[in-house]
Amino acid sequence: MAVAVLAAGVQSPAFATVDVAGAKFDDIATVAGKELKLNGAGLRTKVIFKVYAAGLYLAEKKTTVPDVLGATGPRRVSIIMLRDVTSDEFGKSFMEGLSSNTDKFERTRILAQTMKFGEVFAQIQTLKKGDQMLLDWIPGEGTQCYLNGKKLGELMPDLAFYNAVLRIWLGDKPVDSSLKPALLGER
Repeated sequence: MAVAVLAAGVQSPAFATVDVAGAKFDDIATVAGKELKLNGAGLRTKVIFKVYAAGLYLAEKKTTVPDVLGATGPRRVSIIMLRDVTSDEFGKSFMEGLSSNTDKFERTRILAQTMKFGEVFAQIQTLKKGDQMLLDWIPGEGTQCYLNGKKLGELMPDLAFYNAVLRIWLGDKPVDSSLKPALLGER
């Protein structure tokens, strides 16, 4: 009996969280049946406004962009909105980040998937404070997007598309220069 009470009082590491401006990220996430670890999490700001918190989940800790982009297995980006943003604003920022971190050849290669992803944003009028968007890479299947646990759109099969999306935050011209090192676990 005493052992059961003692064990119940010990918090499991699976329940540990990281707090970023009030947004909570679990240390562990499961994608395609695989356990992923929170690689890093940080804050996206625009001017002085806190827009969203983002977390990157990988099978193993990676601290460089080439290692993250070359990682095998499932991956996840979790975005928790810290303010209301219209889907037009979010989509525009997404496209700017994608364009700034891909060349013309790559943009042409992923054009069909980028258009499908735009259709996902068209389904949403506003991303509201507290909403959670998940962008999962599922090997052998593709990129899947979720909003508050609900699957959005179709799978987008090309790993090049998912890596281009990651470069929005991890590329040479990230949308937020302080978010990049946070996702790489430097903070």
